[in-house]
Amino acid sequence: MPGSRLTQQDRRHIAAGLADRLSYTEIAKRLDRPTSTITREVMRNGGPLEYRADRAHHAARQRARRGRRPDACAPPAAVSDLHGRDEEAVRAYEKRLAQLLVDSGLPRMMAGVLVCLYTTDSGSVTTADLVRRLQVSPASISKAVGYLEGLELIRRERDARRRRERYVIDDGMWLQSLLASARLNVVLAETARDGADLLGAQTPAGARLKDMGHCLERVVHVLLGAIGHGHPLPPASTHDEYVSGTSGPSGRRPCACSSAR
Repeated sequence: MPGSRLTQQDRRHIAAGLADRLSYTEIAKRLDRPTSTITREVMRNGGPLEYRADRAHHAARQRARRGRRPDACAPPAAVSDLHGRDEEAVRAYEKRLAQLLVDSGLPRMMAGVLVCLYTTDSGSVTTADLVRRLQVSPASISKAVGYLEGLELIRRERDARRRRERYVIDDGMWLQSLLASARLNVVLAETARDGADLLGAQTPAGARLKDMGHCLERVVHVLLGAIGHGHPLPPASTHDEYVSGTSGPSGRRPCACSSAR
């Protein structure tokens, strides 16, 4: 029934529905559950192709068992130093910020890691910190960190004294992300103009690509104007460099997750 936890039998019905190629909405109606519950259940357990009822039920029991431990939700010292702040208000803000990042397209786990880093005064956490804070496995943290590193949103540093790695967020992270997005938009604008020339600017397809190029150029100009002249745009990469993932000063593909797309 709505509001209660999914049972093992419920999960078997979900698996059967997926096998029958039913939509999440149809499965939800059969179980008298919200569609969001079914969607979340499937996506957190491998997606529609990899979902297995017994494995999903075992994972849910493990999560519930971790949640019953008295210290499972206790943030690590490096994260929980609130400096007199209202802890309840801070946690509510973290949830709101994480949801906004998810709504903008960032996967939920990655959003959680990013929020933990951004709301920690040190801007630095370890895997153990994140495991305790987010109540997930080290493997999940590793995957999220790798994803965020690929977008150049965070970086890792080696703590030689303690023989472990720390994940760090730089104060200028969003600036770098915006600049990388602007660089990508420059490449897209140039490619659109090439397409307009190839197809003919007077044709419907050519005119569409020409408009696309002009629009992207305006976005870049507005963005750089807002940032200020003190931060020049990195050299524009070629389309081939971007596709191969070798563009940018670190050899990584530029981040295109900002709003200036």
